[in-house]
Amino acid sequence: MRLVFMGTPDFAVPTLQALAAHGHDVAGVFTQPDRPSGRGKNLKPSPVKAAAQELGLPVYQPHKVKSPESLEILKELIPEVIIVVAYGQLLSKEILELPPYGCINVHASLLPDWRGAAPIHWSILEGDQRTGVTTMQMDEGLDTGDMLLKAELPIGEDTTTGELHDDLAQAGAQLLIATLEQLRKGELPRTPQKGPVRYASLLTREHEKIDWARSAQAIHNQIRGLNPWPGSYTLFREETVKVWKSRVSGEEGGSEAEPNRLALKDARPGEIIAWDQQGLLVQTGEGLIRIAEVQPAGKKPMPARDFFLGRHGQVGECFS
Repeated sequence: MRLVFMGTPDFAVPTLQALAAHGHDVAGVFTQPDRPSGRGKNLKPSPVKAAAQELGLPVYQPHKVKSPESLEILKELIPEVIIVVAYGQLLSKEILELPPYGCINVHASLLPDWRGAAPIHWSILEGDQRTGVTTMQMDEGLDTGDMLLKAELPIGEDTTTGELHDDLAQAGAQLLIATLEQLRKGELPRTPQKGPVRYASLLTREHEKIDWARSAQAIHNQIRGLNPWPGSYTLFREETVKVWKSRVSGEEGGSEAEPNRLALKDARPGEIIAWDQQGLLVQTGEGLIRIAEVQPAGKKPMPARDFFLGRHGQVGECFS
């Protein structure tokens, strides 16, 4: 099929590559303008732009895709369908209605669950055990269009957002190819969205700080849900420390099974009650969590045990 592709981040790249590999006529690729990056603030192309250039595809980078100039370009490209994957700009009604088959979006959740900007993060932050991708016929609402096809994936107990992101990106690419094949045959179902809706709002700095009064499971979900971006953090002796890896511990506070463990019956949330080769055992508002990997400001990630011993940490000290 002749199509226009709109996307920007890494998540969209496998879909663009799959479209090219399956012989679709990609008439043009729309992506966000180059952004300053690094200490030198040099302009850096989006991952989709880099992939499109490798494939030899024409690239368009309007600051506003709703502009009359962008609409004219799209009319000249004559797409049968527009594919949208994490583009980062809203489309006008004129664009949505321009191609004969409309605009199809690849969304990283099982709609209508987790509409919005950060569905992968929130599925892990909330401790979901399954998620997936949905192809959707776009309308003017926020991820409210008719559902086309779905693919479901499990979420493991220790799965991070980064790991799930990569799996969903590949699943989304294959689902989009299947969607276009059924569209070509005239066999593509359309199902209106019904049922409970959760919204995946943009993440803020408030989501990043660990509140040790929460349960061990909630904190573990936060740590893995914000890995690799933006990262959760805590304070140790007023030093900001990112926390990258953790595990909910089944051990009970007060055990003296190891020489460096104290019987702290009244341990406070955030209190380090033990350490071993696997990390730091920390009391939470409900249960224990083992912190395995941390990153002090300006340093590389390191085992939590090395961080603790390097600062001559003492059992009984607290994260805050």
